[in-house]
Amino acid sequence: MLKIGVFGAGHLGKIHIQQWQEIEEVVLVGFYDPDDTQAALTISQYQIPRFTDIDTLINAIDAADIVATTSSHYEIGKKCLIAGKHTFIEKPLAQTLEEAHELVTMVKEANVKCQVGHVERYNPAFLALTEQSLQPMFIEAHRLAQFNPRGTDVSVILDLMIHDIDIVLCLVKSPVKRISASGVSVLSETADIANARIEFDNGCVANLTSSRISLKKMRKLRLFQRDAYIGIDFLEKKTEIIRMKEPDAPVGMMDFPVELRGGEKKMISVQLPEIAPLNAIRTELTEFAHAIIYDRPVRVSVYDGYQAMDVAHQILKKMSLHNEMHNV
Repeated sequence: MLKIGVFGAGHLGKIHIQQWQEIEEVVLVGFYDPDDTQAALTISQYQIPRFTDIDTLINAIDAADIVATTSSHYEIGKKCLIAGKHTFIEKPLAQTLEEAHELVTMVKEANVKCQVGHVERYNPAFLALTEQSLQPMFIEAHRLAQFNPRGTDVSVILDLMIHDIDIVLCLVKSPVKRISASGVSVLSETADIANARIEFDNGCVANLTSSRISLKKMRKLRLFQRDAYIGIDFLEKKTEIIRMKEPDAPVGMMDFPVELRGGEKKMISVQLPEIAPLNAIRTELTEFAHAIIYDRPVRVSVYDGYQAMDVAHQILKKMSLHNEMHNV
């Protein structure tokens, strides 16, 4: 049995603890959290041991699940990697790019499995596109949330937009060419609403908007490519694919004919891929455990986590420059 230790028993940490208890082939050894109130709640809720010393828990496990505050990811991650433990680190990978880069280097040296918790990669609406040929040339993302003081210690870029940054980098296999961005602080000390435009060497453009001061929630991504429009609703877990077909192609259940300018006839095909009913966090943690047990590659590598952070920090710099120019 793979021995797991959870570091951090806040809101997300408790969810991870609950999911680990449901996963076969692993045993949850215990958790570490310096907050006595959180620890007492966790013990009463899940009946698992609390460790008051990080090193003691590290020595008792095969793999670490770091769900602590972002500011402590680096220190805990470093200890785990030095001890040669497989490590799962919730997004963002670290507080600074320098810390993230060092963690990337340490993972290589330790020769262990390390996964970053970009859970939207496991959203069933996104997984439904696994068999599709995706070559987007324009991407539009909207991630809107109602205000919650939890998480406002970091900009909306690192809090929300980083999910879409990771998805976009996963979809677009091309270097970033140019970034422009703007953002506004409304209720907190950091940006609460932001927009970023990412241009890639292959010509693809991604336009990302994130807000944590909206009246309603939204998590949508729209992809436009030469032969198709693909819409992904991460919140409602729905996916749609609209393609242009030749008029003599077999007609599907949701196909309909159209006449283009000049009289050319085409067929519009609408597909609604089947969405598997799965829990994204449980799937994510199970896959991490299986990567260790069966020596498989992880879906979201430490380098993926670093790349998402790199682009996020470039966006933050562009936002800062944009705000300075307009405050002169």
